[in-house]
Formats: sequence, structure tokens, C-alpha cells
Amino acid sequence: MKIGVFATFMSPQCTPHFIADFGRRAESAGLDSIWMGEHVVLFDRTEFPYPGSRDGKLPVPEGGGMLDTVATFGFLAAATKTIRFGTGIALISQRNPVYTAKEFTTLDWLSGGRIDFGIGVGWCKEEVLASGYRWEDRGARSDEFLELVKLLWTQPLASYAGEHFQLAPCRLDPKPVQKPHLPILVGGHSPAAFRRAARYGSGWYGFAIGPEQTAEALKRLDKALAAEGRTRDRFEIVITPPYRVSDDMLRAFAALGVDRVVAQLGSQKPDAVADKLKELERFVRVAA
Repeated sequence: MKIGVFATFMSPQCTPHFIADFGRRAESAGLDSIWMGEHVVLFDRTEFPYPGSRDGKLPVPEGGGMLDTVATFGFLAAATKTIRFGTGIALISQRNPVYTAKEFTTLDWLSGGRIDFGIGVGWCKEEVLASGYRWEDRGARSDEFLELVKLLWTQPLASYAGEHFQLAPCRLDPKPVQKPHLPILVGGHSPAAFRRAARYGSGWYGFAIGPEQTAEALKRLDKALAAEGRTRDRFEIVITPPYRVSDDMLRAFAALGVDRVVAQLGSQKPDAVADKLKELERFVRVAA
């Protein structure tokens, strides 16, 4: 089992020096990957609460915000050599599929094939609307999104005719370094998310869940995979647990067949980061 870290890089504390240094230290610690979440704009009030915290609020510093995943991964790729980068998650219900396909294949090309494309439909209605898309059809639109980017990544001449997206025959290059395309890891715990993972995914990504919740989720995932004529063979399971992770928890995840545990970094103060990296280095040894 591999160990990664989920780092919500926030301005203003996450300076270019901090990020480049963190990438190099994470790589030296033997970590498999660095993962980032995505939010392009934030709202003081939202119709639905953020599911990753107890108070339903995104933990953002005053006057700060989340850095863009594509730009930050490009920056980190230039500062490192082997560590992978994953989106946890890219909000495809509010993204343009053609631009997204181009951005991520370019990242894959420049990083030497080190990108994992974690995706989901998102929870923030206001952000979807602000990006110019409708909330009500986000699921069906996300399915078409995945079909379209796969074509752009794999076909010399790609075209698409769907309800939500249309594409005249065109060429997108370079193609991804990874074949047949970037790994697509579908996030979410709803029946629709499991169906989407089974139909379109290279794996499934569960966020903020422990071993017991993971075991239940995998039962539902197995049913969805079976309906598509698939199994978990050559299908990756990636889990980000709640903040506190123990050695026993890691062993429990390994026993369930989890392929990657992506622990949350938490505080990005220098002393806290140093302590967390030491802990993560130990996790690498436990999981080996």
C-alpha cells in the first residue's frame, strides 16, 4: 500500500518557497503522491454545507484562498522528480471538458506521466452556477464530460455529439504519457458516484472515511462494478482518512485492499509540517 498526502495549499501562507520545499521534502520522505482539492471561488453562505468539516464550513484563512491545482502541480512537477500528483477532486461539473483535457494532458506530458485525475461533481451549488453551468443536470453533464475527455486523450481525431457537449472532429495533442490515458479516480459516496466509478473510472476515491466506512463503501462499489462486468482487479482504491491516522488504521486499510492512503496534512505552519512529514515517513514504513 502506498502513502500520499492531501495538502490544501492556501494563500497567503503557502508561498512559492514553501510549496517547492514541501514537494522536495515529501518526495525525500518516500511519499507516493501529493493531492489537492479544488475551489475556484468561495462563498460566505452556501445552500449546502461542506461535507468535509463538522461545521459545514471550508477551513480557509482570513483573506486567503485555495491555490489552483493545475498551476500548482506544474510548479511542483518542476521542483520534484518522482512524486505523483492527484486532484482530490477536480470539479468536472463546473469545468470545460476541452480545456480540462488540454490542461491535464499537458501536465502529464511535462511531469513525465505523474498525474492522477481524481474527479467528482462537487457539493457547492453556488460555485457551479458561478462557473456558468446548471446545478440540476450536473450528474449527466459529468458523465458526458468523462466520455469526451477520454476521446480527446485517446483518439487522433475526436468528435462528440451529446446532450450537453458537442465537438466537431478535431485533434488534441500532445496525448497523455500514461496509456491509454490519465487514471480517472471517481470520488463520492452516492449510488451515482459508484456507478460513475464503475463505468468510467480507473479507481474510486473516498474522502474523510475510516476503515469501517470504507468496508461498507467497497461493498456498494463491488455491486456497481459487477453491473458493468468489472471487478476490483486492476481498479485502484484511494482513501483519505479523517485527520488522525494510526498504524492500526493503516493495517486495516491494507487488509481491505486499499491501494493508497492519502493522509491529510492539516496545519501548514513550519513546525507542524515538519512533525507531519516525520509521521508520514513512518507510515510509509508501516505500509511497506
